[in-house]
Amino acid sequence: MKSAKTEQRNPRSRGLDRKSTLEILRVLNGEDARVARAVRRELPKIAKAIDAIVNAYRRGGRLIYVGAGTSGRQAVLDAAECPPTFGTPHKMVQAIIAGGERAMRFASEDAEDSVENGARDLRRMKLSRHDVVVGVSASGTTPFILGALRFARERGATTICVTSNPGSPITHVAQIKIVPDTGPEAVSGSTRLKAGTAQKMVLNMLSTASMVRIGRVYDNWMIHMALTNGKLRRRGAQILQEISGAGASAAEHALRQAGHDLPAAIVMLETNARAGDARRLLEQTGGNVRRAIELAANSKTQHKNRG
Repeated sequence: MKSAKTEQRNPRSRGLDRKSTLEILRVLNGEDARVARAVRRELPKIAKAIDAIVNAYRRGGRLIYVGAGTSGRQAVLDAAECPPTFGTPHKMVQAIIAGGERAMRFASEDAEDSVENGARDLRRMKLSRHDVVVGVSASGTTPFILGALRFARERGATTICVTSNPGSPITHVAQIKIVPDTGPEAVSGSTRLKAGTAQKMVLNMLSTASMVRIGRVYDNWMIHMALTNGKLRRRGAQILQEISGAGASAAEHALRQAGHDLPAAIVMLETNARAGDARRLLEQTGGNVRRAIELAANSKTQHKNRG
């Protein structure tokens, strides 16, 4: 641990407790500014990881995060936000945190020390070779995560690591290594700072870009979100108006006809299809709105050519 960059003392934050509030904030902000650059250097590896995740989804596999402490909480947060944002089944993106649900609210550092528990928790999920397992560990030394990744490799799953320490043990286990080198923290060893911010950025990229690739986003609209309350229904109607150019009343009418299924309403307005036909087009394209619209256009063209 002593040689880990995230554990070293940061020369830029020395004397932190003698600084004014504004000076402390300038130090923290200056360190945070380094995070995006560190993540940018890892973009080719992140892209490789996303391609693996997309391939897993297409084979019916899952994206499974494994983490402990801050890393585990970041993982749980990212997984929990996928269903409402992208309309995915809860099982499609999942997260395991050492210590279970209680560790989300209360520190449970001792739970991360068991290699066996990491493997056990993945075994309980009936891991398959079609799944992708992402181990998230700032230090890259967490036994719980190492155990999970080793088990995943034994089962033939694709393994990815996200860590801020180059050459750490986790990088020797994972097949795809994402290592944003964020360096020493402003408060020595407090990886909830820069390392945690880098993890948040990387996990957001993994989930968001993979969802875009499989058609859960149309242009840059999150069209598969669940319209479960008034605010979201208004947002859905606004998105529908922007995509189709329809007026407010026409958009709301289409949404009602589609049973507040935004992708179906988009296909209806873009292709003049009925609700049932729009749903069938989406079923044929795995929910991909752009492909559904193209399929409808191709069908019309073929019909005209036959006529």
